[in-house]
Amino acid sequence: MDTNHQPVTPDILSAVRAGDETVAKELVEMLYPLVISIVRRHRPRLEAEEDLSQEVFMKMFTRLHQYSGPRAFEHWVSKIAVNTCYDRLRRQNTRKVMSFAELDTEEAQFLGKAESFGTDSPTSIEGTPGLAHEVLEKLFTSLRPKEQMVIRLLDLEEKTVNEVCALLDWKASRVRVTAMRARRKLGQALESLEQSTVLLS
Repeated sequence: MDTNHQPVTPDILSAVRAGDETVAKELVEMLYPLVISIVRRHRPRLEAEEDLSQEVFMKMFTRLHQYSGPRAFEHWVSKIAVNTCYDRLRRQNTRKVMSFAELDTEEAQFLGKAESFGTDSPTSIEGTPGLAHEVLEKLFTSLRPKEQMVIRLLDLEEKTVNEVCALLDWKASRVRVTAMRARRKLGQALESLEQSTVLLS
C-alpha cells in the first residue's frame, strides 16, 4: 500500500459524506496513486486501466456509508480495487490452454534458453524481466480468475496469506489451496511450452 500520501482523516470523510464536492475531488486525487497501482497490477489484459479506476471510485463513493473502520480507509479502498479487478476477470472468462504459437519470437527465444522455472514456484522467473513478465502474463490465461488473483497477490506482490485474506474476505485455507492449485497449473503449462520449444528447436 502506498504510504507516502497524506492519510485520509475522519474530517475528510465527514466532509465528503456531507456533500462537499471540493473535498471529494481532493479525496480522489489523494487516493489515485494507490488505486491506479492496484488496477495496473490486476486488471484483465483487455480492460482499460482508467475505466477500471473510475469504477473503483464510483463504488467507493456509493459505498462510503459502509465504511466504519477500524482499518485505515486506504485499506478499505484497496479492497474495493482488488475485488473490482477480480470481478472483471470473472466476467471475461478468458481461461484457455496456452500454446507455443501464441508467443512472439523474442518470448519463444527467451523460453528456449530459460532453465526450468520449477513447478513449485513458476512465478520466480529469472532472465530478461520484460520478456519473463510477458511470458508469465500469457501463462496466467490458463488459470481461473481467482487463481490469477491469488498468485499475483502472494507471489508477485509478496503479500502474506493474512493480507490476502483481508483483501479477498477468504479464509487462510482457501488462499493456500487456491495458490497450490494455481502454481501446479502454471508449472504444467510451462512444462508443456518448454517441451514445444525443444521439439521445434
